[in-house]
Amino acid sequence: MIITTDFISHCSKMVEGCGRLWAIGMLVFSFALSQPGYASEGIGIRGVTLEPADDAWKLSADFDIQFTPTLQEAVSRGVPLYFVIEFEVRQPRWYWFDKKNVYTVRERRISYAPLTQEYRLSTGNYFQHYKTFSELRYQLERLRGWEVTGRDSLRAGEKYDIAVRMRLDTSLLPKPFQISSLTSREWSLSSDWHRWSLAP
Repeated sequence: MIITTDFISHCSKMVEGCGRLWAIGMLVFSFALSQPGYASEGIGIRGVTLEPADDAWKLSADFDIQFTPTLQEAVSRGVPLYFVIEFEVRQPRWYWFDKKNVYTVRERRISYAPLTQEYRLSTGNYFQHYKTFSELRYQLERLRGWEVTGRDSLRAGEKYDIAVRMRLDTSLLPKPFQISSLTSREWSLSSDWHRWSLAP
């Protein structure tokens, strides 16, 4: 076989092209991993916004909650589930541990009433009823206008690290189900902390 300079040049171009394709593929893969997306199990976070209002900072978020069959059946049998949304603000300090400026939680309770055949979503003293579990889950996944801290608590020119997550609080389950939650992943439902930086 005679190897010519044209053949070597052609092979070099093929290797270079494959290298570019590999680099592009890795870039797309890395980007996909870095994006908040839908959860195949547990809770995913689609998007979060933190905006200043007249006298407070308000948090809005969209979650993606994938109930296990065990949890969905528990709700349909009348077992109440408590979800906690946690929000925190920390201020980085190079000379010591980060300063925790804000930590607050919001509890949301879901339940089912067999007599009326309605699902119920409660936040504090406020509650709503829904005919189907899909409607209930849709509302549970939406958080709008939660006043997480006062307007003056985040000062202009400062840098803050913000974090939010949502989880099922198994400590509020009835006692028999608390024991089950310790040994079965079917009762585990939580998102990772969603973090970002803010400089008002």
